[in-house]
Amino acid sequence: MASTLTIIFITLLVLTTLTRLWLGWRQIDYVQKNRVKVPGAFSENITLEAHQKAADYSTAKTKLGLNEMIVQALLLAGFTVGGGLQWLDTFWQNIIQNHEIIRGAVVICSAMLVSAAIDIPFEYYKAFTVDEKFGFNKMTKAMFFSDLVKHSLVGLALGLPILFVALWLMQGAGSFWWFYLWVVWSVFNILMLAVYPTFIAPLFNKFTPLSDESLKNRIEALLTKCGFKSQGLFVMDGSARSSHGNAYFTGFGSSKRVVFFDTLLSRLNTDEIEAVLAHELGHFKHHHVIKRIAMMFFVSFLGLALLGWLMNQAWFYNGLGVTTQSNHMALILFLLVSPVFLFILRPLMASYSRKNEFEADDYAAKNANAKDLVSALVKLYRDNASTLTPDPIHSAFYDSHPPASIRISKLAAYTE
Repeated sequence: MASTLTIIFITLLVLTTLTRLWLGWRQIDYVQKNRVKVPGAFSENITLEAHQKAADYSTAKTKLGLNEMIVQALLLAGFTVGGGLQWLDTFWQNIIQNHEIIRGAVVICSAMLVSAAIDIPFEYYKAFTVDEKFGFNKMTKAMFFSDLVKHSLVGLALGLPILFVALWLMQGAGSFWWFYLWVVWSVFNILMLAVYPTFIAPLFNKFTPLSDESLKNRIEALLTKCGFKSQGLFVMDGSARSSHGNAYFTGFGSSKRVVFFDTLLSRLNTDEIEAVLAHELGHFKHHHVIKRIAMMFFVSFLGLALLGWLMNQAWFYNGLGVTTQSNHMALILFLLVSPVFLFILRPLMASYSRKNEFEADDYAAKNANAKDLVSALVKLYRDNASTLTPDPIHSAFYDSHPPASIRISKLAAYTE
């Protein structure tokens, strides 16, 4: 007889899957209905052909995402109520009998490996079918698999020590193991923010100092005006993998860097680049990164405290298809099923992110030129084939950035 947790979990998994399907098909329908005409605010700068390309690109990505989501939902059901995790645990228990921490790490890595293996075909299809069709993919197949190997090795190098520490603390640190693990996890994330730009990112892309002296002087003047100190200004070879353009800050403390995709620099003029950078500086001045880190620490604190309680509850295991209680099974179950229970919070998270984007736009408009930021955004929407007409409800659930029309209209108010 199914337990209460089993019924709740299956119900939520079905409801979230159906909701995501509904949202996806709403997005496709809305985008396709609005592909016949360029929105008035963009009609002078974006052609009908470019607008339709964006609509079709958005549709193709959404359809692929829906297929991937269905497979992931089936995999999650198979791992939990389908008994997949229990089978993995039993399999490895027969092989590794006297080393619980090692066995636990192997069980968790096996589950993650299965999940990653299922994701690879979707990533491959997106790069070499969807992005290739719309002219965005620049990767070779050799580069794709090289990146895959690098990501896997880096993930193992960084993830395995944390996993072993987590299982070690769960086994021997007493009832407050979750607090000690939270401290370790928090310190690890701060270290990664400092280490990533210098040691990890260069494994996948080339970063060269910005050589355009005129642009460099403009940017440094803006950084000084805004009180931002960085380790340097760098250009990333984004064109090696994709024709999409972007700019971002990375790092933490003295390791902060300003990074421009080479594709971005090739499309925008100096004034537009300055305006885009001013937007990114807006995130810095409003402490958005620090706030997100603090939020992540708070959520992980609550999550680990909850796990500390759940791991001692037999119904937690039994309700999710596991008959053998153990530290590693509690950890992997919690990691796998949490997104199902937290799905309802996605609109709140997306809304908070969009609020941050509006604040960064406001800062950019006051410290650079709103017209230049509008011009830059329009070019990026066009060149990245970002749909100008997303479904409002889909956007409210998922989009970290405001819809193009709303964002441009707010910026236009600064130019009046």
